Amino acid sequence: MNVILMMIIVAVAGVLLYTIFRKQKAPPVIAEPLPETYKIILQQEVPFYQQLSALQRKVFEQRMQQFLATVKITGVKTVVEDIDRVLIAASAIIPIFNFEDWHYVNLNEVLLYPDSFNHDFEQTGSNRNILGMVGTGAMNNVMILSQFELRQAFSNKTGKNNTAIHEFVHLVDKTDGSIDGVPAFILDKQYILPWLQRMRQEIELIKDDQSDIDSYGASNESEFLAVVSEYFFERPELLEQKHPELYALLLKIFNPKAES
Repeated sequence: MNVILMMIIVAVAGVLLYTIFRKQKAPPVIAEPLPETYKIILQQEVPFYQQLSALQRKVFEQRMQQFLATVKITGVKTVVEDIDRVLIAASAIIPIFNFEDWHYVNLNEVLLYPDSFNHDFEQTGSNRNILGMVGTGAMNNVMILSQFELRQAFSNKTGKNNTAIHEFVHLVDKTDGSIDGVPAFILDKQYILPWLQRMRQEIELIKDDQSDIDSYGASNESEFLAVVSEYFFERPELLEQKHPELYALLLKIFNPKAES
């Protein structure tokens, strides 16, 4: 219990620091609307956007335009196309859509690689099993994504995985100071303990091969949050059916005003 109390205290401190930092880094207002070609891609490729009302779509588009104006997207041995810009920006906005004043203070650039890479960022050779990564150290404030996987995740309408959303959830988690599976600044403190308990129970079920959640989610608590967030945004109805308690807690995280 002392450990949990300490985590809550650290989380609250992180929230305060985040609030101060966010006010110092407010992005400029973007007047230009999202290009019509981008809206067509959204309508064709992004189920989350498709399910929004007309007014919500306009807000989503404005948030995307803000993201694209403040975060650089760079192709590394590949060409960044409109579909890549749209899918990256959509992946950024989906987790934080219900937090109107949110912006990614911990991201300056997204590097787009053609396919998988290894821990040394090499695109050829063996052990290239990484599809996305939030940078640390010299790569701090940088995200790396596989272009192939980015497009594949959105083209697969029945899948439960989305690497880009996964990595943006890591950034959301990181904003309170650490990537630990507890996004304390958006999760009301009354739900932190229930979330920790549910998370640990679900991880044990994954390890015992008694869950349909991707096994990578059992790696640690930060990966569990990112993996189940993919599931939550890609297949919400299925998640609610199979994991109602988990779904309800994720709803408290990503849409706290919604009725669970």
